[in-house]
Amino acid sequence: MLQSVSNNNQMSFEYPGLKNRKIVADFSGGTITSDAGGMLLREVDERLKIVKKISEAFTDSRDQGFVEHSLKSMLKQIIYGLCLGYEDLNDHYNLRKDPAFAAMLGHDDPAGSSRKKKSDIGAALASPHTLGRLELGNRELEKPSRYQKITCDFDKIERTITDISLDLLEREGVPNRLIIDVDSTDDIVHGKQEGGKFHAYYDNTCYTPLYFFINDHLIVSELRTIKPEPACGVIAHLERIVPILKKKFPGTEILLRGDSGFCRREIMEWCEAEKNRIYYLLGLAKNNILNGIISREMAAAKGLHAYEESEEPGRVFTEFYYTTKSGSWDDIRRRVIAKAEYLDKGPNPRFVVTNYPDTKYEAKELYEITYCGRGEMENRIKEQQLCLFADRTSSHFMKANNLRLWFSSIGYVLMDAIRTLGLKGTEMSQSLCSTIRLKLFKIGAIVRVSVRRVHLAMSSAYPYPTLYNKVQQNLLAVLT
Repeated sequence: MLQSVSNNNQMSFEYPGLKNRKIVADFSGGTITSDAGGMLLREVDERLKIVKKISEAFTDSRDQGFVEHSLKSMLKQIIYGLCLGYEDLNDHYNLRKDPAFAAMLGHDDPAGSSRKKKSDIGAALASPHTLGRLELGNRELEKPSRYQKITCDFDKIERTITDISLDLLEREGVPNRLIIDVDSTDDIVHGKQEGGKFHAYYDNTCYTPLYFFINDHLIVSELRTIKPEPACGVIAHLERIVPILKKKFPGTEILLRGDSGFCRREIMEWCEAEKNRIYYLLGLAKNNILNGIISREMAAAKGLHAYEESEEPGRVFTEFYYTTKSGSWDDIRRRVIAKAEYLDKGPNPRFVVTNYPDTKYEAKELYEITYCGRGEMENRIKEQQLCLFADRTSSHFMKANNLRLWFSSIGYVLMDAIRTLGLKGTEMSQSLCSTIRLKLFKIGAIVRVSVRRVHLAMSSAYPYPTLYNKVQQNLLAVLT
């Protein structure tokens, strides 16, 4: 039976014993860290200069003579903390006392022995209050006040995230095709946050952040209040991103992929314009006219489903040229691919519209392989929200919540760099960020700090030393 005993402020726990031994636990181990593997974050960040580049989007108006925690150190503390699984600033009350975490951030005094205030000795890093002022102090280049001395350029942060991810993409080599995935999702708010509004589709009060990924690399994350159109702002991002892609990857095919929420005339016309010339593959909402066009194919799909007498759906693919009756497409006929599908529960037709010529890709390949591939992008959004806490938008101010989303995004880019460069060729090359954290970062170690070095004596029982060594070698080979 578990027993908890508190004696002189020292908690101890007694668990069901062995044959002749008690099992007792307490917190008297001393300087032991549970995050020794997080040094990989420092390895990647120091070589790619990710946080350094992000810090250049901030203006620090504090009197540097009184500053103990530099802007770059605080940014690292927040972002590395998210990567290690610490989503709340309150976690840093105790985390700031971890000398291994301080060394990870590049702190000259990881033991915190030279702090100015006596009460801070032993805690090398910034407190949650200091980190909170960094989050709340941003007012997008407004004049600093007494409690808001660090401001940031939102546009520059956005551009920097894009540039870092595209540099990472470039390190992988020139791809055969660049697929720009665009999607929005719900970020439920539980208070009276600025910009939080009720969304009928999600049946909740939420934000609707917008995401762009290119070949699974995060390019854009933007916190948005409820918009009348999910596609609001997409063209502005495309106008910024596409010229960069054409410059970095000349001659490479570029495809915009999204669901029916982004099937808008303005977006299709932008892609078709001579100065832009990129392909699109967008979901098209079904209607009675579209359903009528594929009625014969739907009947054939129903026959296939009945003939096979199994739970497998009957599917027939077809394509045709179509324009809207309302004239919203300006009478332009566009190529539509239809999947006539019949399930146990009934008909399930689906449509996509594209400007790919019918000689380039067949209908079935475009739908089943290219369009359905966007499901992987949806997994990446879930990964950032669940593993990197992108939905931790509990501040009252929307700009502070936007900054939190970007911190999460930068953390995702760091983790993505380890996955792309460090885990290449290993069994974890497609792992989730949470799996990378568990298997690579969460390593127990005794921390010894001396004048000459910080020694992390990692656990001899760590199950994956060969994998860890492989990742370290991969990063050294690629990033030198």
